[in-house]
Amino acid sequence: MNFLVILLLIVLGIILLLVEVTILPGITIAGIGSFVLLVFSVYLAFTSYGSLIGYLTLAFVLIVSPLIVYFLFKGRAGKSMVLNTVISGVANEIDPAKVKVGDIGITVSRLAPMGKIKVNDEIVEVKSTGAFINPGEKVKIIHIEKSLITVEPLNL
Repeated sequence: MNFLVILLLIVLGIILLLVEVTILPGITIAGIGSFVLLVFSVYLAFTSYGSLIGYLTLAFVLIVSPLIVYFLFKGRAGKSMVLNTVISGVANEIDPAKVKVGDIGITVSRLAPMGKIKVNDEIVEVKSTGAFINPGEKVKIIHIEKSLITVEPLNL
């Protein structure tokens, strides 16, 4: 009878482990319950059948549980749970032929301190030097680094 109880605890522990990994990721009741059931099954094996069966149960739990999770994600069911999309776009692509340091543009939205300006018929996202700039104000591009354009208000 104890053999069936130990086997049932191991099966339930592995099921809770799979629930933890697939449905409820993070440290939740399923993960804690899985740990408790697997540890208790090993404890019962040691107390009921002695050290040899206890160590065999411990080895089974420590080897089979991770293998089941591994093969779950390597199989067809696991591939549908894993995100495989690749993001290929970049934010605020800047055409260096159209937008250069020293160009003057007009704010389309309020720069607080981020916003949009229209420069050389291009609308780009920019960052001001710290001052809030209202829409319709003229600004000058003072620095371009990768996709970040820094502007300052043009005082005429």
